[in-house]
Amino acid sequence: MTGKNKQLSREQQEELCSILKARFEKNRHRHEEIEWAGVQEKLEADTEKMWSLHEMERTGGEPDVVGYDQKKDEYIFYDCSKESPKGRRSVCFDREALESRKKHKPENNAIDMAASMGITLLTEEQYRALQNLGEFDLKTSSWVQTPKDIRKLGGALFCDRRFGHVFVYHNGAESYYAARGFRGSLRV
Repeated sequence: MTGKNKQLSREQQEELCSILKARFEKNRHRHEEIEWAGVQEKLEADTEKMWSLHEMERTGGEPDVVGYDQKKDEYIFYDCSKESPKGRRSVCFDREALESRKKHKPENNAIDMAASMGITLLTEEQYRALQNLGEFDLKTSSWVQTPKDIRKLGGALFCDRRFGHVFVYHNGAESYYAARGFRGSLRV
């Protein structure tokens, strides 16, 4: 499925809802006050968001509900895969970083991939909130949104969990590693 056709077949929608519902029920600690019926109603009303969740799932993100914004009446999904999503690793931070590489360019970058999927990279705050729901990125790391002043100087931020703590690091935005990807969020 290409990014241009942001529609799922009825069968794909049903299969995705089944996967998301099973994950939702298995991980109640992530959303104790939320009922699946409300989530499903929102999903069925927004096929483009369903497509984005499908992309999150397809690339190994294992999206799950982590909150509900009452003011905006939106459910919040994060990638909840144990490690940084496999289908989104070995990417530099953004297009500028990708274009700056003279040799050994990665195939893609985190910012453009996220945009093409209709999701956004987690912020440092969101990443820390995710880590309060479990232990993630014990062997991998994930790019996170980076303040403009850091990015302007050529850097980008990434996070992981090691030694029982969540760490935020910096790297050149053009760097990429087999064990570094990105996690996204989506509001439905």
